[in-house]
Amino acid sequence: MINAATTPIRKIIHQSHHSYLCTLLMCAAVLASNIALGHGTAQTPAGPNDRTIDFPDTKEYKTLVVDLHTHSVFSDGHVWPKIRVDEALKDGLDGLAITEHLEYQPHRADLLNPDRNRAYIEAASAAEGSTLMVIRGSEITREAPAGHINAIFIEDANKLLKVKNPPTDKSDVLGYYTAANQWPSQNAVQAAHNQGAFIFWNHPDWTRQAPDGIARINDFHAQNAKNGILNGIEIANGDYYSEEAFAIALEYDLAIIGVSDVHDLIDWDYKPHEGGHRPVTLVLAKDKSIAALKEGLFAKRTVVWTRNTLMGRAPDLIPILQASLSTSKLTYRPDTSVAIVTLSNNSDMNMQLRYTGAHSLLLGPDRITVPEHGEYELHVKPGKVVDTLDLPFVVENALTAPGQNPSIVLSSQR
Repeated sequence: MINAATTPIRKIIHQSHHSYLCTLLMCAAVLASNIALGHGTAQTPAGPNDRTIDFPDTKEYKTLVVDLHTHSVFSDGHVWPKIRVDEALKDGLDGLAITEHLEYQPHRADLLNPDRNRAYIEAASAAEGSTLMVIRGSEITREAPAGHINAIFIEDANKLLKVKNPPTDKSDVLGYYTAANQWPSQNAVQAAHNQGAFIFWNHPDWTRQAPDGIARINDFHAQNAKNGILNGIEIANGDYYSEEAFAIALEYDLAIIGVSDVHDLIDWDYKPHEGGHRPVTLVLAKDKSIAALKEGLFAKRTVVWTRNTLMGRAPDLIPILQASLSTSKLTYRPDTSVAIVTLSNNSDMNMQLRYTGAHSLLLGPDRITVPEHGEYELHVKPGKVVDTLDLPFVVENALTAPGQNPSIVLSSQR
């Protein structure tokens, strides 16, 4: 029996149930919207972020930080493309390419991928509203002599792949790879070139295809470089650096490229929470745009940053060093002619300098480290009070060629 005293309780219960159903419907609508937009957009980190990769612009160009070789579950990576965008935003990247293997598809049984543009579409959707430039690219994946080749700024990844008689068994990864490899490598590279792609040779020192770990150019790559089809070469991939690849880049006039080639999480592989960083390419561009980035890459204005070392041609590398290092006003210790100059570092690299000037130093050895975004106070003995002091240094953790460190001169005035 229901009396008047119980009626308000029933009304409250009914209203609460109605509100709960409305909340569920609203959540479902939001989820559906996110799914339609590629599993939601990534969020730019709020507040201070000490893992951002930061190098200053030069006098002439903007310094764009890019990672041009990464993977997701759409080939042999282990994360969704949105995670790659999240990581790139945390690392402060300007540009990111998710370059899935075209021919090697180890997740076919779980994630059949008929459209090779899907990783790009998902990443571009996740990056909406952010400052990150997502670049369309793919990895042409073959045995030697072609090996692995990245093509970025492509129009349609599907046109770089032709597979006749693929295996019906979706779990037959090797069979699919073998069938895809029947289309000549040169045809795939030419198809990318016809789309205006920037094409670079991946990890030429990879021990699976170069058992001694020594990068050597072969006729396939040499001819494509000569014909303007091959535009760059990785000299740093993951934890590895190849001085032979660096030498090939200089000899064949190729852009110098450094990449993470990440398959798992950046946090796992490079430990930014412990001060580590992914290898990246610094591109000197006229502005921050896809067009300017592409122009800078084709012009070979690139510098690699890996394992706290900068590597690039002198005309590109030295301006970054000069923009990173500055001097304070020249002062003197009281009642002496011992000069005091504070060196400031406006970059993420701990600058390891060797002083080569004619004047001796009062404190410490001639090898010093100016910490990232930090300072070092130098005490120099010019023998008398001067109004201008030139300080020549060799930057020991920078390379303009294998085994060659650049020199710079910093000046301080009273």
